[in-house]
Amino acid sequence: MNEVTHHGRTTTYRVADRGGEGTPVLFVHGSGGTHEVWKAQLGRFARERPVVALDLSGHGDSEDVDATAGWETLSAYADDVLAVAAETDAGVVVGNSLGGAVALQLALERDHALDALVLAGTGPKLPVLADLRRWLAEEFDRAVEFLHGPDRLFHDADARYRRLSTETMREVGQAVTRRDFETSHRFDVRDRLDEISVPTLAVVGEHDKLTPPDYHERLADGIPDGRYREIPDAAHLAMLEEPEAFNAALREFLDEVGA
Repeated sequence: MNEVTHHGRTTTYRVADRGGEGTPVLFVHGSGGTHEVWKAQLGRFARERPVVALDLSGHGDSEDVDATAGWETLSAYADDVLAVAAETDAGVVVGNSLGGAVALQLALERDHALDALVLAGTGPKLPVLADLRRWLAEEFDRAVEFLHGPDRLFHDADARYRRLSTETMREVGQAVTRRDFETSHRFDVRDRLDEISVPTLAVVGEHDKLTPPDYHERLADGIPDGRYREIPDAAHLAMLEEPEAFNAALREFLDEVGA
């Protein structure tokens, strides 16, 4: 793992370069996750393009930040991504779920020049069920179990991926995972999508109940240079559940826009 120090904390990230060409692609995980959710991109997609995947503050080996849920946390996570992007010369950002909200925050509020944006399992607004928010506060195991139910994080994934995701969320812990979901719940850029000036792909698993396909259709329709792609036989973590299809969608998009 590599690390970069910024804003008084250290953010860790992994680089995979298996001879690929072009601008490095930076992958940003979602709530309660780590860079491990991008295993297939670090392994397979890195043959085509240099790949970078980070752990946001408080996740994996990255130092935490003292931030309240909402804009403050989103801004801190954007600082993490910007620091790693600057360190690695990444020009393409791929964000999943809350990571997609962070990517949108970068595109709307920060100066870093992006070649392209990929928003996976996310939306312009990310409401969280009231019951899930309560379980995250009071019954964490129940929240973890709910998220790993049918057509939420996974549709029909290999059991090892379910274990990886469950163990990761428990290692990240209740406090940080709850902060992530509360930050997602307060996120809303529906009235600002027309300000995004970079080519953008909104990509979703066809069975995703957490951020359904219509969220992504709104992204693709609202962003001036937006596109939509659906991944069959996958739910929220399509990049892990159907990596070949996800990587193909990413490759075709980047080739099309010349990023």
